[in-house]
Amino acid sequence: MKKIRWFICSLMVLLLIPTLSGCKKSENLPDFVIPEGGYDNSKVTIRFYHTMGQPLQNVLNVYIEAFEELYPNITINSLAIGGYDDVRDQIKTELSIGEQANLVYCYPDHVATYNKAKSVIKLDTLMDDTKYGLGLTAAQKADFIEAYYNEGKQFGDDKMYCLPFSKSTEVLYYNKTFFTEHELNVPTTWEEMESVCQAIKVIDPKSIPLGYDSDSNWFITMCEQLDSPYTSDEAPYFLFDNQANRDFLTKIKGWYEAGLVTTKSLYGQYTSSLFTSRGEVKSYMSIGSSAGATNQVPEKINGVRPFETGITAIPQVSATRKRVISQGPSVCILKSKNPQEVLASWLFTRYLLTSVEFQAEFSMTSGYVPVLKSVFANEVYQDFLNRADGSDNIAALSAKQCIAQESYYYSSPAFVGSAVARDEVGAMLAAVLSGVKGIDQAFKDAVDNCNYAIG
Repeated sequence: MKKIRWFICSLMVLLLIPTLSGCKKSENLPDFVIPEGGYDNSKVTIRFYHTMGQPLQNVLNVYIEAFEELYPNITINSLAIGGYDDVRDQIKTELSIGEQANLVYCYPDHVATYNKAKSVIKLDTLMDDTKYGLGLTAAQKADFIEAYYNEGKQFGDDKMYCLPFSKSTEVLYYNKTFFTEHELNVPTTWEEMESVCQAIKVIDPKSIPLGYDSDSNWFITMCEQLDSPYTSDEAPYFLFDNQANRDFLTKIKGWYEAGLVTTKSLYGQYTSSLFTSRGEVKSYMSIGSSAGATNQVPEKINGVRPFETGITAIPQVSATRKRVISQGPSVCILKSKNPQEVLASWLFTRYLLTSVEFQAEFSMTSGYVPVLKSVFANEVYQDFLNRADGSDNIAALSAKQCIAQESYYYSSPAFVGSAVARDEVGAMLAAVLSGVKGIDQAFKDAVDNCNYAIG
């Protein structure tokens, strides 16, 4: 009997080990309080995780050097960690052992995930500080584009958890040369889009008139435009199985079956490659990221591009409810046992995000749009915009469109599980269009998978 009791006790200890190890060093740190004296000039190294390619890192490094001259005891260790999801996954791993980076690129749903362990610094105390010269002025706060700024406080308590770093959206690219030649009107609604696609199919039967890069964005944006439920940050969280959403997905399936549209997941690569294709099968419209504008112009042949690319807003359901997604990275600061690391991270964040020169240079290099209104009055940036065209200066043309549709931007509720919902509705759209699943099964599986993911 003693052996049995010993075995049972040993088994219980073994079962508890994963739980205990999962809590190692990840216990909730208290809310950040600015220490007496503020930043004390101590030596600290800040790890900054992002997704920048080399051209953007070259821009960033110039400003890191300038910052480190201002604060010689702060070292910025800038690290590119693949894509946005790679950053998220890396941070989740590091949080489990208490060795997380200090400053990270993020999307709102990433912040919600990190905050499951209360790991993200509320920035309000730092932004509002007047005692130690850490805060932002009223003018600096007002300089942020409002829609971008408000994304950082959408977590239910009206506190600021992240600040916008650079932003993008979705736009409609179209073959302007082809549209002019065939006297086609650029569609502004989805009804017009269907008609234009049908007309293009008559002109070029081998074409797939429209490519949409993001399956997830297409579904979520249609929910926004239709004002139909998608998700909520309160239970029940997953609301997208409703008749309005089933109806539009059924309509899109008909377009796919007629050869009018495709998506990145169904085509197998970004649809910009279909848009710029020299082959027999091509598209004449592409909906994709404004930051990817340079991928939407064809390569030159004997110094001349085969066609000019036009850019406009994506089609809408109604002119009275225009919606387009807001994308692009924000930055958040993660908690640390050393408050000086938090302060150094904030000082660097403030340095970058209030610099008109950095925002302008980063935008011109990346194709992302600045998050500060004052950048658009900057002489260098104005010159960049004035040179906009559908060829060599396509990034400027894309930026101008982003500015024009600023009032259309939306962002979805961020909560633990919102990232799963995004993945599931994208997979659901692809499964329905391709015929892998019927409407009923696809919606049921997506909702079940979302609920399973959050337990």
